[in-house]
Amino acid sequence: MKHLSVVAALFAPLPALADVDPNDWDAVVAAADGQTVYWNAWGGSTTTNEFIAWVGDRVLAEYGVTLEHVKLTDTADAVTRVLSEKQAGENDDGAIDMIWINGSNFAAMKDAGLLFGPYAESLPNWALVDVAGKAVQTDFTVPTDGFESPWAMAQVVFVHDTATMPDRLGSMQALQDWAQANPGRFSYPQPPDFLGTTFLKQVLVDISDDPSLLQMPATDDNYDAVTAPLWAYLDELTPNLWREGKAYPATGTAMFPLIADGEIDLSISFSPGAASTAIANYELPDSVRTFVLDKGTIGNASFVAIPYNSGSKEGAMVVADFLLSPEAQARAQDPAILGYGTVLNMDALNDADRAVFDGLELGIATLTPADLGTVQAEPHPSWMTRIADDWAQRYGVTQ
Repeated sequence: MKHLSVVAALFAPLPALADVDPNDWDAVVAAADGQTVYWNAWGGSTTTNEFIAWVGDRVLAEYGVTLEHVKLTDTADAVTRVLSEKQAGENDDGAIDMIWINGSNFAAMKDAGLLFGPYAESLPNWALVDVAGKAVQTDFTVPTDGFESPWAMAQVVFVHDTATMPDRLGSMQALQDWAQANPGRFSYPQPPDFLGTTFLKQVLVDISDDPSLLQMPATDDNYDAVTAPLWAYLDELTPNLWREGKAYPATGTAMFPLIADGEIDLSISFSPGAASTAIANYELPDSVRTFVLDKGTIGNASFVAIPYNSGSKEGAMVVADFLLSPEAQARAQDPAILGYGTVLNMDALNDADRAVFDGLELGIATLTPADLGTVQAEPHPSWMTRIADDWAQRYGVTQ
């Protein structure tokens, strides 16, 4: 019996190693060396994919962390994977180590206890983050509580070719009037693509009598009354869209080729620098410019989160911290690379790092921070879930 008990002990599962304390950064870095981090992130943009590959090169050289980009078309797929692993009892070394995430996906993972943390505010480079000026501690009204780390800022801009549409539009009603006078010259990505759903939110925020209602959860009591103006707006707009609203671009990246090919004059982007980047890459004509609405446009941060069952939590924290470094942030803001907004506070940087940002040429189509105007808050994620489902019932098409 003693022999059998020894054999059983040899083959018994080993207890999971305790996670390294995020506040003990030396220990985090030591544990991260040699780890592989599987970063599940949207893979629909060549420039973004190239940036992530560069991050991988840098963290491998500096920290010995191997970064593998798992390209997603829908972040919800990663959420489902982690949830399935939890239900199956796979609690120690899941398939996903880090997720590019925000909004309803973050809220769902946080509510279900699927995230490691808090860790974000323990990262060394957190001291450089603009906590006061940017929405980096809430995500679509949900407090982050240190369970996700910001790495890029985004804000809705409208992209137009001044050769065919010289003037900006100041409101969603003005867009409606312009589309009626210029049928077929505007479109937006088909929801549930994130940019398509963002357009729906932007309409509602701009035309709503009381946008503050969108900061509270959607309920059976308030949903119909609050969204009624949106459906009335879309009923009027849809016949005047590209292809009469009978087809939609599949993603945001499919919008710019339609401008370049002369099929539309106006599109939407969630990156103020994306048009300048596309011009630099000869993907858009240099007559393209951007504008925001008079009341401002929706803005948010992109975050990274670490699943509770990652086997490479330390490596993921190292990658998250590197994404907050002035080196990575300046590269991401460069319109020749990505054109993303930085999450850093320029006053917190040393002179050399600040000079790098000051020296960036933002590009001919990129609005200055002052010109971007008021940043409108994202609605509570519960609104988008219901609106996307309703849109599919009312206007959805099969591509």
